[in-house]
Amino acid sequence: MKFIGEAPSVDLTYSDVFLVPRRSAVTSRLDVDLSPCDGTTATVPLVSANMNSVTGPRLAATLARRGGLGVLPQDMPLQELDAAIRWVKDQPVVWDTPLILSPDTTVAEAAKLLPATVGHGIVVASSSGPTLDVADVQGIVPASRLGTALPDARLGDLARGRTASIDAEDIDGPRHAFDVLVAAEAEMVCVVHHGHVIGTLSRRSALRSTLYRPAVDTSGRLIVAAAVGINGDVAAKARALAAAGVDVIVVDTAHGHQEGMLRALRAVDELGLGIPVAAGNIVTSDGVDDLVQAGASILKVGVGPGAMCTTRMMTAVGRPQFSAVLETAEAARAHGAHVWADGGVRYPRDVALALAAGAASVMIGSWFAGTIEAPGELRVDGDGRVYKESWGMASTKAVHERFGRLDPYELARKELFAEGISSSKIYLDPQRPGIEDLLDMITSGVRSSFTYAGAASVPEFHERARVGLQSAAGYEEGKALPVSW
Repeated sequence: MKFIGEAPSVDLTYSDVFLVPRRSAVTSRLDVDLSPCDGTTATVPLVSANMNSVTGPRLAATLARRGGLGVLPQDMPLQELDAAIRWVKDQPVVWDTPLILSPDTTVAEAAKLLPATVGHGIVVASSSGPTLDVADVQGIVPASRLGTALPDARLGDLARGRTASIDAEDIDGPRHAFDVLVAAEAEMVCVVHHGHVIGTLSRRSALRSTLYRPAVDTSGRLIVAAAVGINGDVAAKARALAAAGVDVIVVDTAHGHQEGMLRALRAVDELGLGIPVAAGNIVTSDGVDDLVQAGASILKVGVGPGAMCTTRMMTAVGRPQFSAVLETAEAARAHGAHVWADGGVRYPRDVALALAAGAASVMIGSWFAGTIEAPGELRVDGDGRVYKESWGMASTKAVHERFGRLDPYELARKELFAEGISSSKIYLDPQRPGIEDLLDMITSGVRSSFTYAGAASVPEFHERARVGLQSAAGYEEGKALPVSW
C-alpha cells in the first residue's frame, strides 16, 4: 500500500482515509480471490471475534461454510469448548445445518431463535438426535410463517402438508439444486441420504454455494478456532483443544505485549501442535517482533476501536486502527507472519481499508452479534424491533461469566475493575438478519474494492492499494442519503 502524496505525520482511523481507483485489468468481482493466505484454510478474510455474545458453534459453522473462521471464546469451560468444536466438525459442508424443533414448540418459543424472515425455516420433527430419520420429519415451517401465526400455535400444526425433501445423490451441483427447488416450488427442503436428514437447502443457500468456497480442514470438515487466556495451564488447554480438532488457537488478552503473553506463547509453541497460533492484542511493530519470536504466526491487532470497548476513554491506551494495522502488518511481513485487524469496522469500506493496510483478515465483533446465528435469544423492544444483547469482554457482565465460580469476596474485587459496556442492544437488520446476509454485503463491497485497485487477490491488494487522506466533510460526502435533500 502507498499513500498518494506525503505519508501522514499523525495516526489514522478508517474514517480518515479512502481508496483511490487505479487502472485495472480485473473486469469482474467474481474474478477476485479473497483467500487471506494466512496459514489457515479460510477462503474469505473474515474472522468472528472471540466474544461471548458473538461466536458460538452455530455462527462458527455457518461462517466456515461460506469461507470464514469463527473463534470460540476463552470464557467457555473446556468441556463446552470441546463439545462446540466437535459439533462444528460434525456439521454438513455442502448443505445447511437444520434448525430442528419439536411439534409441541410454540411460535413464541420458535421466535426466540428465528425471526419472521425469508430464506430460513424450521424442520419440525419428533426427534432431534445426532441422526434424524426422514420418517420423523413432520414438515418444514418457513420462518416467514412465524410472523402471521398466533404466538401459542404449535409448529406441528403449522407443518402439516409442508413436507419436502430431495435426495442428496440426485443433486448435481448448486445450480442444479437451485433449479430443482424452483421446479418444486419450494423455498426450503430437507436433504436426505440413505433415509437420514443430513441438512437443509434453500434457494438462497444454493446460490451462495456458487459464490463461496467452504473453509475446511484436511479431512474435509468445517474449520473452527478457539481462544485461550494467558493464565492457568495454557499448554494443557491448548493440547485439549487440538485433540478436539481445533484448527487455530488464539492466545488472547487485552494487553498482548506483556510477559504473561510471551510465557503463554512459548508454552504453546513447545507443544508442536502443527496448527496456526494467533496472539494479541497489540498495536506496534515491537509487539509483533516479540510475539512472533515467542511462537505466534498471526497477530491480533487493535486496542480500543471496538464498539463495546471503553479502554481508550478509561485508560487513554490504544491507537487509531488504520495506522496500527499499517505498522504491524509491515513488521509481520518481515517475519513471514500475518495480521488480523481486530475491531473498528462499521461498513464494508472499513474491511477493505484494513486489508489495504496489510491485514490478512479482519475480525468482526458487534456487527456479527446482531445476527440470527449469534449466541443468545432474540428479543423484541417496545417498537417491535428484534435485537440481541452484546457486551464487552472486560465488562461487569463478562467478569461474572468468567469468574462466577469465585467466592463473593474475590468476585466483588474483580467487579471493581470491570470496564466496557455490559449490555447493548444490537438490532438485527431486517434486510440482513443472518450472518450470511452480512457476508454477502461485506464481500461484494470488498470484491469491488479489489477491482478498483486492479487486484485479483489479497496479496495483490496489499501491493496495489493507494490510499488518500480526507477531512470529516470528505467522509460525510461519501455517505448515501436515506431521504432527498
